Amino acid sequence: MARTVVPTQPRVAAMWMLLAVLAFAGMDAGMKWIAEDYPAFQVAVFRSLSTLPLVLGWIVLRGRAGTLLRIHWPLHLLRGALGVGMIAGFVYGLARMPLSTAYAIVFVSPLMVTALAVPLLGEKVGPRRWTAIAVGVVGVLVVLRPSGEGVATLAGLAVVGGALCYAIASIAVRSLAQRDSPEALVFWFLVLMALFAGVLAWRDWQPLQVAHLWVLALIGVTGALGQVALTHAFRLGEASQVAPLEYTALVWVVLLDLFVWQVLPDGMTWLGAGIIVASGLYMFRRERVVAVPPSHRPDTTPPP
Repeated sequence: MARTVVPTQPRVAAMWMLLAVLAFAGMDAGMKWIAEDYPAFQVAVFRSLSTLPLVLGWIVLRGRAGTLLRIHWPLHLLRGALGVGMIAGFVYGLARMPLSTAYAIVFVSPLMVTALAVPLLGEKVGPRRWTAIAVGVVGVLVVLRPSGEGVATLAGLAVVGGALCYAIASIAVRSLAQRDSPEALVFWFLVLMALFAGVLAWRDWQPLQVAHLWVLALIGVTGALGQVALTHAFRLGEASQVAPLEYTALVWVVLLDLFVWQVLPDGMTWLGAGIIVASGLYMFRRERVVAVPPSHRPDTTPPP
């Protein structure tokens, strides 16, 4: 059966992506709210199980439940394990630093994806993109300030480790997307992350506080909404146009830090975040240029 080609709708895709970013910011705020009361692995379990029923309902309503079993297990298992490292590292950092600072560090993950695509996927990266990666690393060092009064503590390094796990998992998604359905990618990621994190959290499991039920509901709803919106964004728009909008999350997390936790990033964190975002945006632009054959690129030669 021929695969249906969905026409691109840039404006609609952008709106879906902005909604996804807002939803995921809300989800991460919920995880930060409970991060001090439960171990990081247990929060990862909560994140998965609170979202899973809503995602499963979305899959069933779309009539895509039959795609969940035809999957490539080894890469799914790897991605589930990496997801545990990603969420646990991020949550550990959230309990000890502002949400906006953690986001500033995580924003380096697209640069990590490009760097890791060379040894893992055999992709070619030119000197301009390598320069952007190096600049992004400098931005992370500015945020962490390992030789000063920064956040180069175990918390900061845990967030960097979580970003690395996210980057490697993204490489796995590139391979899985060629053979498995998007619904299977979302469903099994949540299931396997809950299982793996549950095993690690079992020994230090803390009883769920009734006062946190609304937080779990928030995490579940925003996590599911974000996943659905993200799927629509990449289905209706080109990745090079949609992905940079992820950086708008910095606006939401700064507002959340200000109004919920009454904190703001310091000047060096702002500087480091700016460096990371600028290098990431340049990376997206270069990847878009490289993807277009020279014969199809617009003529930018100035008139005689």
